Amino acid sequence: MAMATEYTPDAPARADVDAFAGPSVIEFGTNWCGYCKAAQPAIAQAFKDHADMRHLKIEDGSGRPLGRSFRVKLWPTLIFMVNRREVARLVRPNDVSEIRDAFALLDQASSA
Repeated sequence: MAMATEYTPDAPARADVDAFAGPSVIEFGTNWCGYCKAAQPAIAQAFKDHADMRHLKIEDGSGRPLGRSFRVKLWPTLIFMVNRREVARLVRPNDVSEIRDAFALLDQASSA
């Protein structure tokens, strides 16, 4: 699965996300958000080493239940999960190294 490039308004239910087997990255934001746009080069760079990673890029906002269930307050927020368990969270990442560090935690949790 390739890195998603656009935030989609079609969010799965939280129960469906919790049912994912293996590692996943859920990214919350909007296509018009300046912080989200600024973070995309670093996110894309980090994803180059994880091209097969499940990546959901979900449009967030007031009244969006998936983002509220994860208590997302700022964009972009990246949540790194393995089998229902959150292993890392980044809010407004601006450096590829911090995203790679979160991927390393995800890799460790996946192989445990």
